[in-house]
Amino acid sequence: MKVITVKSPGGLDNLTIVEKSHPTPKANEVLVKWHATSLNYHDYLVAVGGIPVQDGRIPMSDGAGEVVEVGGDVMDWKAGDKVMSMFFPGWVEGEPALRKIAGVSGETIDGYIAEMSCVSAESITKIPSGYTYAEAATLPCAGLTAWNGLMNTGNLQAGQSVLIEGTGGMSILGLQLAKAAGAKVYATTSSNDKAERLKEMGCEAVVNYKEDERWGRTLFKMTGGIDHVLDVGGGSTMKQSIEAARIGGYITAIGILSGGRKGEITFPKLFFKFITMKGIAVGSRKMQEAMVNSINISGIKPIIDKRFAFDQLADAFRYQESGKHFGKIVLEW
Repeated sequence: MKVITVKSPGGLDNLTIVEKSHPTPKANEVLVKWHATSLNYHDYLVAVGGIPVQDGRIPMSDGAGEVVEVGGDVMDWKAGDKVMSMFFPGWVEGEPALRKIAGVSGETIDGYIAEMSCVSAESITKIPSGYTYAEAATLPCAGLTAWNGLMNTGNLQAGQSVLIEGTGGMSILGLQLAKAAGAKVYATTSSNDKAERLKEMGCEAVVNYKEDERWGRTLFKMTGGIDHVLDVGGGSTMKQSIEAARIGGYITAIGILSGGRKGEITFPKLFFKFITMKGIAVGSRKMQEAMVNSINISGIKPIIDKRFAFDQLADAFRYQESGKHFGKIVLEW
């Protein structure tokens, strides 16, 4: 069977297709035939060497496929079940802990750009009803991060307001989940064309952050303050996210796009707006199951911008680098 590995020290030219032997599941494992994965910024950092990994690591934190064989102790899965992976395979439920999140798919353990692999029976969930493998592969990282930020830690209520930043996969899934929950959604983007698409998807208003550097202040004046902000830029956006939030608002920090590892925070603004800020990383299996149940009711479908084949991983990352995408980039095979 074929897998793609990251050859040390990383770089898109060091993504190598390798032939490996057919795996056999242990007693508590299932053998999954993977059919799709999707690109996340975390995967990009692994691929280019921004996150150093073991030489020969199989990247990609998202996977969707079908169970083809189960171990002797497995009772919950059978051959033919359609499943998707987990970003943290060891985090089943409860609060995060080091032992639960030490295993990171595509980083500290092998990911899912593989024709087949054996995984723990507890490290997968069902995919939403009616979803293709490509659609399901958009959810384990980006979808669950948005779900956790809005529904789990944020406790989003109908009628509240949500701010999404940009048009990457997590932001667009956050828009869809928030709209399905009855929220009013606002957005930022650097493209007027993308702004029109966001409005077509139900955004109340969109601010072009390239044309308005004080976009947070603009959104605050426009809305009276946003209830829930999904901050994807880290240092490059957090100052404006604080500006945009309402008094008593909630900011979920979930990304470091565009060189945002470090940045300024106006602390008096944070204090006197009584903002709750929380950093999160994806979520647990229990959260993922709750997200699937919600999608089965709402019927939302992810926006897939472009599709690539198994052997086009480097090309897919180069397209991701361009920033032209709206929604998710997937590979399917």
